[in-house]
Amino acid sequence: MPTVQGDEVLLRQVLWNLLSNALKYSRTRPEASVTVLAHRKAEEWTVEVSDNGVGFDPRYGERLFKVFQRMHSADEFEGVGVGLATVQRIILRHGGRVWATAVPGQGATFGFSLPV
Repeated sequence: MPTVQGDEVLLRQVLWNLLSNALKYSRTRPEASVTVLAHRKAEEWTVEVSDNGVGFDPRYGERLFKVFQRMHSADEFEGVGVGLATVQRIILRHGGRVWATAVPGQGATFGFSLPV
């Protein structure tokens, strides 16, 4: 992982939330796969956490970063819908940005950037 300037506790929470989600939404697979990639692009570091989980409809991806917004019912997966909203607040506070991409039934990738 890259070295960046920021609040260590908050940035650990970002990684914890993204990794936890990747594991949670991949647990129904016979063999879960979670990948973390980091690379530098110009004046920022980007980090992406990808999984082979259930994914989501990409038309509603922006909703995922809103508090209490979920793509799957609580019967399917536990949680209340604050993890990704927390990720976004922390990353924006550090001058970065967040995004999500997915293919329903095939997995999702959640990424963020932070200034160098």
